[in-house]
Amino acid sequence: MTDNPDADAARALIACLDLTNLNDDCTEADIAALCKRAETPQGRVAAICIWPRFVALARSLAAPELRIATVVNFPHGSDDPARTAGDAASALADGADEIDMVIDYRRLADTQGHVERQVGTVKQAVGPTLLKAILETGELATPELIARASQEALAGGADFLKTSTGKTARHASLDAATIMLEAIAAHGGSVGFKASGGIRAFEEARAYRDLADSVCGAGWAGPARFRIGASSVLGDLLAVAAGTARATHKATY
Repeated sequence: MTDNPDADAARALIACLDLTNLNDDCTEADIAALCKRAETPQGRVAAICIWPRFVALARSLAAPELRIATVVNFPHGSDDPARTAGDAASALADGADEIDMVIDYRRLADTQGHVERQVGTVKQAVGPTLLKAILETGELATPELIARASQEALAGGADFLKTSTGKTARHASLDAATIMLEAIAAHGGSVGFKASGGIRAFEEARAYRDLADSVCGAGWAGPARFRIGASSVLGDLLAVAAGTARATHKATY
């Protein structure tokens, strides 16, 4: 701890960051740069989040302590659950430590229990591996649907609830996060939360952390249970942590 609470908060947020490159034009060189960027002057990020095709490469390049997350059923959420489970198992074989899967959010309103079964199928395939269920909350029309998505994903065995893919017009929001965190708290508070998409500034990232601690209890929002999914926010967090000039970040991730 220092006498600068913003700097301390920025360092804590870096430790909770899933440094992400899910750009369509991502290359092997980009993955090498991401692995290097994950080892920051203010400490290592929680994980990198990348396309499945790059997992084996990242595992060969990254520090053994750096967790590698990848995505399945991404970004649309409509693949057959058995296929998604197979894709997740393949990613684990390549060296992934965490799986971020998109739920079939378009079927949520009219197909009771489908998301629970979908998440359960993938969880059975990955076992104790950390499974994050991406709800795509910006595309869910009502608070009731966000609550239902949260409850079905939890019932299916998700280890984390994640707001968004970052691939739609509407990303994470504090309103959606509140609903998700309340579902997590009601479930016992052991499941994690990840805010993802459109988070570019220290103040935005801190607002999600503070909300998580407010709903789930002081000190709850550490790397084991709280993540920020972004790439563009890292520069701002580093600037705040170091007390240097801050720039504007405009990238999606």
